[in-house]
Amino acid sequence: MIDPEVVHHVTRAHSPQGPLARLTAREREVLALMAEGSSNAEIASKLFLSGAAVSTHVANLFAKVGMAPGEDNRRVKAILAWFEYN
Repeated sequence: MIDPEVVHHVTRAHSPQGPLARLTAREREVLALMAEGSSNAEIASKLFLSGAAVSTHVANLFAKVGMAPGEDNRRVKAILAWFEYN
């Protein structure tokens, strides 16, 4: 179950500080669900998106926070950034 406070916090009008400031509201929402431990398939189901759309959002958020393709532990690093700046 999605915690409404987490969704509100992540999608609020104010942009978070640091590298997450470049993320769109949807990318922040995807990242929040990643931080809750959701897989891409679970995120797709919860947000009523296709798996391809979620993969695109995840790839975009990785790029925006400066994580190159092939970099080790990108998902973990992005989640840690989310916790650090939220």
